Amino acid sequence: MNYKDKLDELRRQDLLRSVRDRDCPAGRTIKIGGRDLLNFSSNDYLGLASNHAIIEAAQNALIDFGHGAGASRLLSGGTTLHATLQIRTAAFKGTEKALLFNSGYAANTGAIPALTDAHTAIFSDELNHASIVDGCRLSAATERHIYKHNDLNHLEALLSKSQRVNKLIVTESIFSMDGDVADICNLNMLCARFGAALYIDDAHATGVIGGGRGALAHFNIVPQNHIIQMGTYSKALGSVGGFAAAEKQVIDYLCNTARTLIYSTALPASAVAASIAAIDYIAAHPELIVKLRDNIATCRKLLIARGFPVTLDETPIIPVMFSTSAETLTMSARLLAQGIYAPAIRPPTVKAPRIRISISAFHERGDVTHLVNALYEAAR
Repeated sequence: MNYKDKLDELRRQDLLRSVRDRDCPAGRTIKIGGRDLLNFSSNDYLGLASNHAIIEAAQNALIDFGHGAGASRLLSGGTTLHATLQIRTAAFKGTEKALLFNSGYAANTGAIPALTDAHTAIFSDELNHASIVDGCRLSAATERHIYKHNDLNHLEALLSKSQRVNKLIVTESIFSMDGDVADICNLNMLCARFGAALYIDDAHATGVIGGGRGALAHFNIVPQNHIIQMGTYSKALGSVGGFAAAEKQVIDYLCNTARTLIYSTALPASAVAASIAAIDYIAAHPELIVKLRDNIATCRKLLIARGFPVTLDETPIIPVMFSTSAETLTMSARLLAQGIYAPAIRPPTVKAPRIRISISAFHERGDVTHLVNALYEAAR
């Protein structure tokens, strides 16, 4: 296979990517190539990735337990901290039990295949994250349906036609590239009507909505036996790793069948300690979520005032759409010239190219104002 030709084709289509590594901690500003830049590309929604309390917890665990885990969780890779984080996560999400994975990607590609079999019908939102798509592809389910984004009429029609006894509806709560919120209330009602299980990818909602507890708390839904909540520690919690939270039988089954858990070396104790500290920190500092919400509202209102077609959703992901990948790259470069880091998001990650603005609690009002003014001038 001629990879040079393939790379040349990506370049011609304005789809060639390259890695830009920072030489500083994650935060409000980052240093790339010797330049200090305002960071609007981070999932660190509460600014906890460089928080001193969380770093201290990781350092203490590093001293107590060493660096590497040394084995998979089912052998000798886990520590008492791993068990503590699972208990703390279950309490945080309001479930009987929780299970750690090495990442959100590993959680979805491990849990979805484990929860389904050849007698299961899967119903997945068309804009679900790639990890969900891959989890569905890896499953043994012979009936897999993609319903139109947030279109519950289409989903209901698909559910009505399916003869499968076992049904699994899979959705993100906050969609990672569009920043809109799934209609969890009506999805849950469809589950009750059709006897389906509901798998919620809460990666971008955990620590953000529902007082930080995610989508179910946001919609005032009590966790139920047919609901599986998946999430990550690597976004608003500023750490690393993923989890599934559900009733005890579901979690015990995943512990025995999820291949990404069984065949992976466990998370290092330092990362686990950081996640515990992050959950505790959010509980002790609710003002962080209030600051995040205020920053989100400010940014969305300023963008609307400047004529950008964005919504007033309470999520930190704000896509600003453009016609072509070339135009999006130009916009990103113009922002970079103004000291703002907001990379272009292009196919195949998304169908329509965009600048995906990510708002965090560590942003100041002046940062947001500068971003919106720079976008407006660049668009002109």
